[in-house]
Amino acid sequence: MRLAGHEISFGSRTYVMAVLNVTPDSFSGDGLAGDPTAAVARALQQQDDGADLLDVGGESTRPGAEEVSVKDEIRRVVPVIAALKEAVTIPVSIDTRKAAVAAAALAAGADLVNDVSGLTFDPDLAGVVAGAGVPVVLQHSLGTPQTMQNDPRYDDVVEEVIAGLAERLERAAAAGIAREQCFVDPGIGFGKRTEHNLALIRGLGELRRLGPPVLVGPSRKRFIGEVLGLPVEERLEGTAAAVALSIAYGADVVRVHDVKVMVRVARMADAVVRGGME
Repeated sequence: MRLAGHEISFGSRTYVMAVLNVTPDSFSGDGLAGDPTAAVARALQQQDDGADLLDVGGESTRPGAEEVSVKDEIRRVVPVIAALKEAVTIPVSIDTRKAAVAAAALAAGADLVNDVSGLTFDPDLAGVVAGAGVPVVLQHSLGTPQTMQNDPRYDDVVEEVIAGLAERLERAAAAGIAREQCFVDPGIGFGKRTEHNLALIRGLGELRRLGPPVLVGPSRKRFIGEVLGLPVEERLEGTAAAVALSIAYGADVVRVHDVKVMVRVARMADAVVRGGME
């Protein structure tokens, strides 16, 4: 996959996507509330720490979060993305469910779109992605952030998530987005209980039969807190374990908050899983 002038060859190593929240209400407590100066400073540090991609989000999608207006979301992300494109050399992703936000972010220089709804929330988003010719992350989720944790149920979570992602890939193809331009993401924490999230990490290798590279985002999430009995600010070790095991089970990209530590975890996991030191 070519991405912002970078040739990305999946399989040889794990790529690290850094979370850059420009929201006032991030679940992880690291939101920058649309401050371009602070965002650039953090992004430069994330790049120095080894991030391969930056993922900019202007709307919290934590369970129970209220929807942000298109106007407010654009106001938060566009100045940040424009500033980042002047400051960093790694690709910049826009994390949004909305066509108008994606279009504005792409016009400001974003290189790919990360849609937690997998093109199911806004019917116009697929056309925006196809028209721009950029890659897209298709994530599985149930419902919306307001409803997704209201008693999610599965008979076989891995197979049902695979089926849902296959439908999202078909939706993308119908809009003119090539499969080679897609990532798939099982949506850890998006309409899943702890047992579902654990099963999905174990089943990441099964997602590979869909074809596209697999992206997974376990960082600091609630299932880690439930397993360990820890608040969000104490989930570093749990995240490290989840990242390492995600790589062992087949992830190509991990989306994380704690970049320096997780880059080290990924490199160590790659050395074991992919023979990175041979």
